[in-house]
Amino acid sequence: ALTLFVEKGFASTRTDEVALRAGVSKGTLYLYFPSKEDLLKAVIAQQLSERIAEGAAMAAVHSGSIATLLRTMLADWWTQLYDSPAAGVFKLVITEVRNFPEIAEYYQREVVARAHEVLGGLLREGMARGEFRAVPVDAAVHSLLFPLIMLCLHKHSLGACMPCEPHIDGPVFIRQHIDLLLDGLCLRTEPPPIHP
Repeated sequence: ALTLFVEKGFASTRTDEVALRAGVSKGTLYLYFPSKEDLLKAVIAQQLSERIAEGAAMAAVHSGSIATLLRTMLADWWTQLYDSPAAGVFKLVITEVRNFPEIAEYYQREVVARAHEVLGGLLREGMARGEFRAVPVDAAVHSLLFPLIMLCLHKHSLGACMPCEPHIDGPVFIRQHIDLLLDGLCLRTEPPPIHP
């Protein structure tokens, strides 16, 4: 379903095409997913919501530096996401949900709100510990996530139909972006060096 949704668009994909690609009958597909919207919700849950829950579980037992946790958690999660078909979910959401308000509401509740809760909680904890400087949490969460969402969107839109110059190496960009943002959040014990 995800492959077809990304290739053809959610609205243009027919359930019989999904059934054929999955090697099941249309009736079998409807037994598990009563509508195409339910199928897309299942894709979102499996590809994104479950991963956010794993990140929340990792954060719940972490006792060290918040910056170290975020570096590891975000870099691993986004690299795995970028290298999998799941990166295409963002293209679907950005291009199609305006016409499917039920899907938009589901994505907002299950992905956006939950990701903000996890990341916002970690940023607040880092500030409370004196590890991060005080910043507006919502803006910091958006700053962390939006470029990474754009990277995935690029992979499944412009990047899928023509080479980009200079070439974007997804995993390298992910790590550099996370380092850049977290270095900007961390409190410094001495002023940064001034480069001529």
